[in-house]
Amino acid sequence: MTQPLWQKSNIKIDARIMAFLAGDDVLLDREFFLHDITASKAHVEGLANIGVVSADEADALKRELDALADDFRSGRFVLDDRYEDGHSAIEARLTERLGDAGRRVHTGRSRNDQILVATRLWLKEQLAALEQHCRAIAQVCLDRASQPAVPLPGYTHLQRAVVSSTGMWFAGFAEGFIDNALRAQQTALLIDANPLGTAAGYGVNLKLDREHTTQALGFARMQVSPIYAQLSRGKFEMAVLEAIAGALLDVRRMAWDLSLFTTAEFNFVKLPSEYTTGSSIMPNKRNPDVVELLRASYASVAAARTEIEQLLSLPSGYQRDLQFSKGSLFHGCRHGLAALELVPDLLARMEWNEPAMRAAIEPAMYATDVAIEQAAAGVPFRDAYRAAADAAASAGEGRTPEGSLAARVSPGSGNDLRLDVLRDRLGRLDG
Repeated sequence: MTQPLWQKSNIKIDARIMAFLAGDDVLLDREFFLHDITASKAHVEGLANIGVVSADEADALKRELDALADDFRSGRFVLDDRYEDGHSAIEARLTERLGDAGRRVHTGRSRNDQILVATRLWLKEQLAALEQHCRAIAQVCLDRASQPAVPLPGYTHLQRAVVSSTGMWFAGFAEGFIDNALRAQQTALLIDANPLGTAAGYGVNLKLDREHTTQALGFARMQVSPIYAQLSRGKFEMAVLEAIAGALLDVRRMAWDLSLFTTAEFNFVKLPSEYTTGSSIMPNKRNPDVVELLRASYASVAAARTEIEQLLSLPSGYQRDLQFSKGSLFHGCRHGLAALELVPDLLARMEWNEPAMRAAIEPAMYATDVAIEQAAAGVPFRDAYRAAADAAASAGEGRTPEGSLAARVSPGSGNDLRLDVLRDRLGRLDG
């Protein structure tokens, strides 16, 4: 390992302790490394603006940072255990290539604001991906809800309740994922604050050009207080994981439906073959493993959020405990977004089994229609309710699922899905 940035004279370093301190940091930093380089370029420009480095030094530093980024992308430079972390690797490389100019690059910043800004840039990318996935899911749901509706049993308590439709099912998830996309936007607005220049959490005795770095890095605003920059670490990461988890809660309920609907007992849905796997012992089996793992994915993201939450039992100021948040954040975001990416194609290609769904609609499922009709004709609802309950077995006489759906005119229901309203909401996400 190269000499740590914090190494001082006459201090012995124990290799076992260093290994524990470093942990998986240098490996995890591969995910954030290019963002760290981008932020370093902005920092160099800010230092040049206040005369800490010369214009020639700034040009050389930015040239070498670009070269390092290219080498990292191509594999010519590998971030590995030669370095304590990504920050150390950047400074070591610049010092190797540029001598004293490389040693000046850390002026006015700490590894604390360095990881904060790199992570913040990475989080903005994760939220952009989350919004994209949620919008794609919403669009597929709207497209399929627009197709001719097929009657589908509606369930409460997992018991047959009323006549529903494939259009209503898809419209419900469409609206949910429009909200999930909006939440991704709102979370992006929350975290879009530049912490670079807050150093270790108390500022520095240099008039850093934080306005320049804020603009250069594409942040909407500066995170003004150095103390709050540290307080926001973990808080902002949790907000991103919560946004991803919120979308996965809807995926979990959708996956539960599909898990049931694909059983032989229901037989409502056929999945694309790519989304099923075989049994290792039972030749007759095709298992909905993808759907089951989609259902389980919320747990991984929720666990990542909980781990960060547990780390945040801390006083103000930077504490090393927060190093462990990187692994949770990376794994939670990676798994959650990978799960969401699979959903649009699954929904676009799944097939409904109309005969099986029709066969599952039993006469008693029209009892609510009967009660509402009687109430609309002037019978007190509770009297109409009791009469319909007593005659539930014959409630379907002369009725069809299409008739029930056509009469369902309350906004958002069978004959008035308001898909135009949902399309408008989805469109307005573009601003």
